[in-house]
Amino acid sequence: MAQEDRRGEEERGPGAVHHMFVLMEDVLDKLKLLNYEEEVLKKHNMKAVSRHYFALPTNPGEQFYMFSILAAWLINKAGHRFDQPQEYDDPNATVSSILSELRAFGGSVDFPPSKLKTGHGEHVCYVLDFLTEVALNNSGFTWSKPVYPTEELEEESVLEDDAELTLDKLEEELAEDVADYDEDNFIDLDVLKAQTNKMNISESSKPDEILESTTDVAEWNLEVERVLPQLKVTIRTDNKDWRIHVDQMHQHKEGIDSSLKEAKTYLNKLHDEIGRTLEKVANREKYINSQLEALIQEYRAAQAQLSEAKERYQQASGGVTERTRILSEITEELEKVKQDMEEKGSSMTDGAPLVKIKQALTKLKQETVQMEIRTGVVEHTLLQAKLKEKSNMTRDMHATSIPESSVGAY
Repeated sequence: MAQEDRRGEEERGPGAVHHMFVLMEDVLDKLKLLNYEEEVLKKHNMKAVSRHYFALPTNPGEQFYMFSILAAWLINKAGHRFDQPQEYDDPNATVSSILSELRAFGGSVDFPPSKLKTGHGEHVCYVLDFLTEVALNNSGFTWSKPVYPTEELEEESVLEDDAELTLDKLEEELAEDVADYDEDNFIDLDVLKAQTNKMNISESSKPDEILESTTDVAEWNLEVERVLPQLKVTIRTDNKDWRIHVDQMHQHKEGIDSSLKEAKTYLNKLHDEIGRTLEKVANREKYINSQLEALIQEYRAAQAQLSEAKERYQQASGGVTERTRILSEITEELEKVKQDMEEKGSSMTDGAPLVKIKQALTKLKQETVQMEIRTGVVEHTLLQAKLKEKSNMTRDMHATSIPESSVGAY
């Protein structure tokens, strides 16, 4: 199975291994657009999903549970009714339900369901990506076109020219103020910009008369020459500037080229050594084959004899197994016959039936005695009832005869 997966990756290209990482990042962006933090994570008290969560194997049980929860939520967001899976549900049933919903949405399922039970991999990312796309379409979300910023190169060049002119003015005006500074002092560009802004503000208020300078030009030039070595302007580099990235790319390219030259020499030496070693091994192999040719022929003849002996042994063993099977059948029949004879002989010499008959007769006698006793008790009870009934009849007869005799006397 691993060889088939590796062969499929080679057929698709070298970038197929990293495709699931890109797919997982797209899935995470779409989940954030669907607001899964509020509707899924807080509801189930779960941690946020990283951008490589379903691409790398970390905890298969936890990943499969998170996958089933997200898939059920996305199916409900897409407009189909789907029950929320529990942690101890059958994973096969859960996967089959998700795949049936995926087919209902029009997705292609050309992989076995066992790929989803691991909770990670390219197929898990594909299912989540398809379901998020369907959920976004169902919610009415549409991707807007990108807006690219326009670069105004002319304005930047004008600003740079103005900044250069302003710096030249500041150098001339601040030469007297920094005359007493040490050689280690420097002027920061941010300070210069702040002072430039102040100068622009001050220039906006125009004077009433034309200003005329009273400073001697020769003295001014001498002061500038004296102060100029002490002035240092530092420009802070911006890491976001594309020029810096281009310089870094050139530096890295030069480093790679220099390292490649050194590595090529070592690799060429290693290639030559490996080639010489392979030649030595091939020559040694040829020499050994030439020396052992006779032994190889003997070995081949012995191998042929061994194969013939194995064939004869297999034929003979086949006849032996057939005869062994017949012998076992005959032995089983003989055992059955012996068992039947032993049962008949034991039944002929055994007195167990007579003992059973005597026990049955004694039991019948006991039962007849009990029946006779019960019959006597019933007869006695019946006799008592008849006597009682007869005594009641005689009492009634005497009771009716007494009043008639008393009437005749009167």
